[in-house]
Amino acid sequence: MQRRFQGPPTSFIVIAVALIQVLGTVFSAGHQAALRPLDPLAFILLLAGPAALAFRSSRPVVMLPVTLAATFSYVLLGYAWGPIVLSLALSIILTAAAGLRWQAWLGAGICAVAVVLFSVLTGGETGLVRASAGIAWVAILVLIGEGFRRRGERMAEYRRRREAAKQAERDEYRLTLARDIHDVVAHSLSMINVQASVALHLGTNDPEKLRPALEAIKAASKESLAEVRQLLGVLRDDAPLSPAAAPSLARIPELVEDARRGGLEVRFENSVDPERVDPERVATAQQETAYRIVQEALSNVRRHSGAASAVVLLELAGNALKVRVDDDGAGMRGAAAGNGLTGMHERVQALGGTLGLTPLEPGLRVEAMLPLNLTQGEHRP
Repeated sequence: MQRRFQGPPTSFIVIAVALIQVLGTVFSAGHQAALRPLDPLAFILLLAGPAALAFRSSRPVVMLPVTLAATFSYVLLGYAWGPIVLSLALSIILTAAAGLRWQAWLGAGICAVAVVLFSVLTGGETGLVRASAGIAWVAILVLIGEGFRRRGERMAEYRRRREAAKQAERDEYRLTLARDIHDVVAHSLSMINVQASVALHLGTNDPEKLRPALEAIKAASKESLAEVRQLLGVLRDDAPLSPAAAPSLARIPELVEDARRGGLEVRFENSVDPERVDPERVATAQQETAYRIVQEALSNVRRHSGAASAVVLLELAGNALKVRVDDDGAGMRGAAAGNGLTGMHERVQALGGTLGLTPLEPGLRVEAMLPLNLTQGEHRP
């Protein structure tokens, strides 16, 4: 695809060149003895070149032939010498800038031959100098146009890469948002489903214990709605009506308690005090990822594994935050990873960490190592 040099507006170029050629020629005609006075045909030829420049955007192939014909006709008819060559010079530049290289070099070659013939015919001691200067100038005009073309290509490539980077950023943002919504909805609906089953059972066998199950459903649905509203509010560039607390290490005990209310026996082994965590070392991204991993892992345990118990481990291991969830269920049983596990991998990889799924006897271990932000004086092992 040809890249065209944009430059000033076409109308400005056409008007400016027309004024320079006409006024300049009228002025110079009064100071030289021309073979033929300026007449209507002379002015038509003076305006034909600038008019051809109007096709620089729509049909650049038209410019150079028209300006060549108008300029040569004007000179051969013996009119007064003036800035008639201005439109011809610009047409060579703009033709090369439009990517019509062969046409530009052909037009420059015709001009060079004409200059040499004119120098030979007029003779004189400076004929060779004029011929050399004319050839050099027409070559320079083509090279200027080539420079404009290459600059336009570089600018177009820069804009393309910038737009591609913006699109990649938008895609990554949408992917992150989709993972967040999946985690929130999957966890909450799983918990609501479990509590609803408990409520149905208690409604028949033990109505007095029905209220706690219904309260758990209400709390889970309220929290889920608040988080989804917050995420969707970002899409609208709007502040959420009821902003939920940001996922963090301090909220992981809530996930453990939700799982316990759902009938799962969960032991929480935590050696990380959220109140004393250095936010510059364990950044928000690491804390949110740790929260989402525990959330998704416990949701999978309740929905798929048939486990009776689970262990959630959270500790600082060297320069990494270790997050581990073990259960005594049926494990993967050869099933392919779903959206939840895929989202876990993507979150961990985005932070430069690792995620492992290890079969247990019985059960499954989900373990993530999230690298910390190192302070001065620390180094990665």
